Amino acid sequence: MISKRFEPILDRSSEIIEWLMSSPDMPTDMAVTLKIRLAVEEAVVNIVSYAYHDGAGYVEVSTDRSADGHTLTITLKDAGTPFNPLERPVPDLSLPADQRPIGGLGIFLCHQMMDDLSYNYIDHCNVFTMKKNL
Repeated sequence: MISKRFEPILDRSSEIIEWLMSSPDMPTDMAVTLKIRLAVEEAVVNIVSYAYHDGAGYVEVSTDRSADGHTLTITLKDAGTPFNPLERPVPDLSLPADQRPIGGLGIFLCHQMMDDLSYNYIDHCNVFTMKKNL
């Protein structure tokens, strides 16, 4: 497992995303990597934008490749406002954009790009985990 803590996180989305995407755990298949990047961008930007009211908090990020090399796990942990993104309703994409409620599309994209998502609230921290089968 490779991990890093970013503190404070205000205006550091790009740095956090690039650190995750440069992990040696990342696959070499560009099509798979692009899907992972989209999910990572959505999750990181949401944490940086909404977890803390003043952006002064932290996020711990990690990547881990299973022993057989077939599963990549990305974990994002913050001590911000408790929020389970998996409880968001699935957006109705059949509606025109101006008739859909704001929000929820990012987590929808994470569901589409990754194979498994989970959320836990542990020791006053949000822990969001994304897995991709490689």
